This record gives sequence, C-alpha cells and structure tokens, in this order.
Amino acid sequence: MDSAGAAAAEASGKTWGGRFSAPTDALVEQFTESIRFDHRLYRHDLRGSLAHARMLAQAGLLTGAEADQITAALQAIEHDFEAGRIPLQTQLEDIHTHIEQALIQRLGDLGRKLHTARSRNDQVATAMKLWTRDAVDALSEELRRLQLAFLGLGRREGDVILPGYTHLQRAQPILAGHYALAYVEKFDRDRGRLADARKRLNELPLGSAALAGTSLPIDRDFVRRELGFDRLAANSLDAVNDRDFLLETTFALSLIALHLSGWAEEWILWASVEFGFLDLPDAFCTGSSMMPHKKNPDVLELIRGKSARVTASLQRLMTLVKGLPLAYNRDLQEDKEAVFDAFDTVRACVGVAIPLIEQTRLRREVIASRLEEGFLDATTVMEALVKEGLPLRTAHETVGQWIRLCIEQGKTLSMLPDAVFDAVRPGLAAQLRPCMGAAAALRSLQSEGSSSPQLVANRLRDWQQRLESSDRQDTETAT
Repeated sequence: MDSAGAAAAEASGKTWGGRFSAPTDALVEQFTESIRFDHRLYRHDLRGSLAHARMLAQAGLLTGAEADQITAALQAIEHDFEAGRIPLQTQLEDIHTHIEQALIQRLGDLGRKLHTARSRNDQVATAMKLWTRDAVDALSEELRRLQLAFLGLGRREGDVILPGYTHLQRAQPILAGHYALAYVEKFDRDRGRLADARKRLNELPLGSAALAGTSLPIDRDFVRRELGFDRLAANSLDAVNDRDFLLETTFALSLIALHLSGWAEEWILWASVEFGFLDLPDAFCTGSSMMPHKKNPDVLELIRGKSARVTASLQRLMTLVKGLPLAYNRDLQEDKEAVFDAFDTVRACVGVAIPLIEQTRLRREVIASRLEEGFLDATTVMEALVKEGLPLRTAHETVGQWIRLCIEQGKTLSMLPDAVFDAVRPGLAAQLRPCMGAAAALRSLQSEGSSSPQLVANRLRDWQQRLESSDRQDTETAT
C-alpha cells in the first residue's frame, strides 16, 4: 500500500483499508452505509464489546490495566451516544465502526486492540441477538398488559350476552367474558411463540470470528456467561450466517399483527350503526373535515392497516436469505430495517390498543334489543331433541323446518305455539321451552371451554391470577 493509500485509509476511519490503494467512492459510501438504522444497536454492541474486552484480559490477550482502560472508554462512549455527542458519519459505515473509531480516538493503539479475535461478522450477529432478546422481553410484557386489558373488558362486561358469529352470520349466544378470553388465549400463544423463539436465539455467536473461528486462545464460554446466553453457537460457519432467529421472531410478530388486525376489523364493524355494539372512547377516534356527525375508528383502521407492514417485513426477510451461500454475505445488512420496523409497528399497535380496550364500553341496551334475532337458540333446541332420543340429523331437519316457519311468520322459536312442537311428540313443548331464548341457550352450555357462565367466571379468575403471578415472577427475575 502506498503512502497516499495509507493516508486515505487512516483519514476515512475504515477498519479494512490496508488492502486498498485508493479511497472509497463517495457514492459507494452512501450506498453501503447502514448507520442510518443500525445506530440503535449501540448499547448492544457496547455490551458485547465490554464482555469481549474482559475476556481478552482473562485470556492474557490484554493486560488487566488495558482492559480497565478500554472498559472505562466504552462506558464513556455510551454516555456520549446517549447525549448525542457522537455524530453519525456515512463514511464510517455502521455503528460498530463508529464505536471502534471513537475508542481509537480516545485510546490510540490500545483502542485498536479491542477487535482482537473478533470479526464484524460475529460482532453484528451478537449485537442483533442481544437487541432481539431485549425486544422480545419488552414486547412480551406489553402483550401481558394487553391480555390484562381484555380480562378487564371480560370482568367489566362479562355478563353481557352477545351474538356469536360464524361466516359473520349469527350462530349461538356467548358471554362477553368468553369473547374477551378468546383474545387472551390468542395473545398467550403469541407470547409462547416469542418465548420459544427466544430460547433458540439465546446462543452466542461471538468468537466465531469471520467464519472459521480464531487461532487465538479465547474463552467463548466466559463471554457467554457475561452476556447471559444459554449456550455457544456450535458451528462458526452457521453462527455468522444464521438469521433464523430474526425470521422466527418476525413470524411471531406477524401472527400478533394478524390477531390485532382481526380484532380491529371486528370492532370497526361493531362500532358501526348497523351493529351498534360498542361505544368507542372519543379520545381514540377522529372526525371528518366535511361531515360534522362522523366519529371514525381511525386507530382501529390503522392497526388493521399496519399489519401489512409486519407481514411484509417477514416476506422481505424470507426473500433476503433465500439462496444465500455460507457464510456471511453483505446482503444480511438488509435484515435490520425489516426487523426494527416489525417490532416498532407491533409495539405501537399494542401500546395504543391497551387504553382503547380499557376505555371501551359495550352498548348493553342496543345488544339486548336485538339479541333474539337470528335464532341463537336453534342449536340448543336441536340438542334438546337429541336428549329426547331423536337422531341428530332428524333433530337438525326438524328444527330447520321450525326455523323456516318462524321466518314465514316473523316469529322466534319461543313464539311458536306448543302444538308445533307437540306434533313431533306429545308433551315435547314442555321439554323444549326451558332452553329457548338466548339466555336459556347460554345457561345450557356445559362442555369444558364453552361459554357456560360458571366456566367463564372461573376462567376469568384463573387468568387474572396467572397473569398477575407472571408479573411478579418477571419483576423478581429482573431484580
């Protein structure tokens, strides 16, 4: 390398300038930089660097005094980042180079020692795992709060009888508490998927170096313990190439977004005049610039719409890693924006959903005024016939004929005269009357997991205790 090339490399702050005899074109620097978005990894990169420095000292690759100096400088750099005192520069490419150059500016040659036995390949993978692990933990807590919001709805409005739907057509009666519990269950599965993904991602790539490992006497297990990973990545090629953990967590995020979107769609319908089930809080709705009477559920619509961003992030990541050969490829720089946006979008949606749910009320009178429309008791009446000994298909056809008669006469099943039922079997009307009507049909439910009032009350109580216990356990773990 000639003197001009050396000077250019030194001035640019590149970590790889020795091979090159000319500076990087400014257009290339703009095209290849990632500091615009990966600057948010600075805490996690610093955390990994601090553990790496302590390990280098433990392995005899740094003296204790050198490690102390590097540690103090890294901590000062973190404070400077938090205070906005370190400018972000395109020519320094990424957050990892910014931190290394800041360290060299403070410590000179000693700062150049930190990257011993480390590549940006394993460094980036480690920082992303640390960031993702923290993001998963934070989102899981937000989802727990969302579950509690639905539980609050279930306890507050739990005695309201709602029409349950299939194909968006009235089907059977359900309790509002049972409805709320359905979303508690969905978001609990989402938390389980995040926890499961967290277990798999919690293995340390650092120490894999560029792709083949290092000949220096490092202690990877020391770093593993320092950073709280469960195990070491067992194959250095896989460790620097692997982005499964990002796809897996983003898949979990996509399901959360889809659950939120389905709920939002439901409440958009329920808030319409045609349904009239919900009174949404004014603070979470908007008006029209032209029509003075409008109260639009914009927050719910945006939650529904933002689900597209999250599922698009998953598609982006899947396309990104398709066909990538081992080990590291610069393509993987493109993973971060998709992951960051997916997490940010889901957390924003969950954050606004919680108070919206807490402040929403069911319009009990409106719901009750139309509750007997749609033959919500038909299935229970059919099952009562089965209890009387009729074959299921016969009972199904019989009730269907009664429904057709009701439609023709503008009646509900309970309005039909006893003679209609007794024509099937004398005295049958007396057996069927107790299960007619939405409330009676609801009380007749008894299967585990059903909308039986007693079972729903028990389930609401059990979930409350479980989620409160989860909060205490999380607090104790954090402490």
